[in-house]
Amino acid sequence: MKIVIAGAGSVGRSIARELLSHSHEVTLIDKNPSKLRVASVAEADWILADACSPDALEDAGLQTADVIVAATGDDKANLVISLLAKSEFAVPRVVARVNNYVNEWMFDATWGVDVPVSTPRLMTGLVEEAVTRGKPVRIFTFNEARVDLFAAVLGERSLMINERIGDLALPPGVVLSALLRDGKPIAPNPDGVIVEGDELLFLVPRSNPELLAQVTRLVEDPVQEEVPSDSEKTSEED
Repeated sequence: MKIVIAGAGSVGRSIARELLSHSHEVTLIDKNPSKLRVASVAEADWILADACSPDALEDAGLQTADVIVAATGDDKANLVISLLAKSEFAVPRVVARVNNYVNEWMFDATWGVDVPVSTPRLMTGLVEEAVTRGKPVRIFTFNEARVDLFAAVLGERSLMINERIGDLALPPGVVLSALLRDGKPIAPNPDGVIVEGDELLFLVPRSNPELLAQVTRLVEDPVQEEVPSDSEKTSEED
């Protein structure tokens, strides 16, 4: 594939190296001369220009690109680049970096973004996923499909413990895509049984917020009322 990356900072260069290792054709574009470290990604094509300019994007060959990655450190620039890529050059796939999570709501089809990648959100999700039990944690968003990927590590009192996967009462539209056990991914098998400590990966549509609430009720530890002891009962009766 032919891929254009707008923004040749550390993020853009890292993406470029990874894509080149998979035999893709990569062009890096940046307006800052100090960012043009050509030797660091010598196999890529480099252009010194402002990616917010249609002329610069045309010089980068965007009219024949399969994908553009708006990877600058400026959310406003990434939105402008995404909109130009989609509206002026009809790029099939537009991936945009979100630097500030408060701007996430703008990174959608209105601005030409097919896939938003929020670094702060992703880092937060990975941290929460590592330390949280009994609560679904969003770790990725499929913007075009309007579906979120949630991970949940099951505690000892989860309603799912000891249940057959085929018997799970998942809400309509919610998909159990995989489970992780002992550091290994396992494909969901209807005859498989869920155990404490399993990490489940769910695909949850954003069309109905109640779907996530239902998933949460299934994975969380149920609230248990404390039963008063005999001495407490006697004290209350007195």
